[in-house]
Order: sequence, then structure tokens, then C-alpha cells
Amino acid sequence: MKFRMTAAFLALSALASIASAGEIKPFSQTEFDRLTQADQPVVVDVSATWCPTCKAQKPILEKLMKQPAYKDVTVLTVDFDSEKSIVRAFKVSMQSTLVGFKGAQEVARSVGDTTEAGIESLIQKTTR
Repeated sequence: MKFRMTAAFLALSALASIASAGEIKPFSQTEFDRLTQADQPVVVDVSATWCPTCKAQKPILEKLMKQPAYKDVTVLTVDFDSEKSIVRAFKVSMQSTLVGFKGAQEVARSVGDTTEAGIESLIQKTTR
């Protein structure tokens, strides 16, 4: 009996942590439009698989998105090399670019920032 209660508690704890985390998922125009029209905070992450700066940004974004403060933020990832039309639409000239939106309005942009404080500042601007 005690084992089942412990297992149930752990399962609920895992679900609670998932529910209190922001999402990171591939960019789709439909999802971007849905989120911005709903006035949700969005970060567009333009990166390339070969980019060392992008590789440094990734674990920082993942860590920050696990924080309850950013549970409503969605990070939409764009591949710099294969999704050129999206890259152009956001007026991005190089990989390792993060673009923050609060609703449909761009509120922050950074290129090449690999500091946790800098990336968190960009995310915070989407939630204010």
C-alpha cells in the first residue's frame, strides 16, 4: 500500500513539473499565429546544428523553460539552414538569434548571447 502511494505521488509530481514548464517545439506558422493571437509569450530560436554558439544557448534555454516563472512561454525553434523562408520573415541574418514576442509584438532580440542572464532577460521581456 505504501509503495503504491509513493509511486502515485512521484507520478503526480512529475506531471506537475511538466505542467509548470514552458514548451520548446519546432516552429510552425500556425502555432506561432495561434500563440501570438492569444497574447502568449513566444521566443523564436533560430539556430543551426553546426553552430557552437547555438549549442551553448540550447541548455540555457532548456533550463530556463523548466522554471515555473516561464510556464506560459513557448520557444519555437527554426533551423537556420533549412527554413530560409521563416528566417527571412523574421529578418534574421545569422544563426544563434533569439526573437521575443509578447503577443504579436516583437519585444526583444539578441544574436549570439550565451549568458544565462542575457537569455533570461529576453524571456522576461515576453512575459511583462
